[in-house]
Amino acid sequence: MPEGFSDSLPLSRSTLDRDAVSRDKPGMLEDAWADPASRVAVLSAGRALLTADGSGLALVQPGTLPQPGLLLYLGRTTEAGDPPAGTAVLGAVYDEPPVEGEWADLRLDGARLTARDAGLFAELLGLANWHRVAGFSPRTGVPTKPGRGGWVRHPEGFDQESSGEHVFPRTDSAVIMGVVDGRDRLLLARNQAWPERRVSVLAGFVEPGESFEMAVRREVQEEVGVVVGACEYLGSQPWPFPASVMVGFLARTVDDGDVVLQPDGEEIREARWWSREDLRRAAGTELLLPGRTSIARAIIEHWYGGRLEGDW
Repeated sequence: MPEGFSDSLPLSRSTLDRDAVSRDKPGMLEDAWADPASRVAVLSAGRALLTADGSGLALVQPGTLPQPGLLLYLGRTTEAGDPPAGTAVLGAVYDEPPVEGEWADLRLDGARLTARDAGLFAELLGLANWHRVAGFSPRTGVPTKPGRGGWVRHPEGFDQESSGEHVFPRTDSAVIMGVVDGRDRLLLARNQAWPERRVSVLAGFVEPGESFEMAVRREVQEEVGVVVGACEYLGSQPWPFPASVMVGFLARTVDDGDVVLQPDGEEIREARWWSREDLRRAAGTELLLPGRTSIARAIIEHWYGGRLEGDW
């Protein structure tokens, strides 16, 4: 199968069977934790434990770890190897590292991980981030506790099957867009909080009552004063920092002539149109581009038509 845009997104890869059916089995987490055949991905302070050689996520036996503060059911492996296909994989979340070793940052290391490990890490980090802020019911304010293998929370003292007070994980939708003018130049901008030379494409959260395309047009006009029309969907990628999915587009200006950029001065400090030749010369020297784990980098290189140098 020819490679498409989504194949270039590191965090959109996964080989894990999330096995939602098993989440409802009584005692499922306890049984899997007691089973030496199970494997555990370990998370502490947002970082995941790597194998001894640093080549991928460590999937360790439960018996080698202390009881975690939060235990999650992530699913089952589907590939032959070590561990074999069908192995139950848990996620163990600790406040402090339970063992010594090398720890990975998904934002920095996601692009070098295998599809299995990238998917596992994104799933584990996203769930852990949600549990960290979901300790109370948004409806009633009462304390909640995990259920269904970590995929739901429900009030303390309530039967999770009959109370109807389930709280499920939430994902915030955000659009991220490469904006191209009538001369086929790409817009790159620098956020107010970023250092010199660091640039990216525009992005923003979807507001209530908006489609993705409406959000693209609104954000571009708000941030740089440009009106865009056609919005081509490219692909999407989870971005659990803390709980987003980034929906990527390529948008084109309505005006075919030279389009003046007007950075808003609040989020965007400066913005400029770049031709492919100018960007090739500047990447890695005058400009630092988004890291390869991000969909922003994929959008830039999709427009450019190949690989560019110069990561953040």
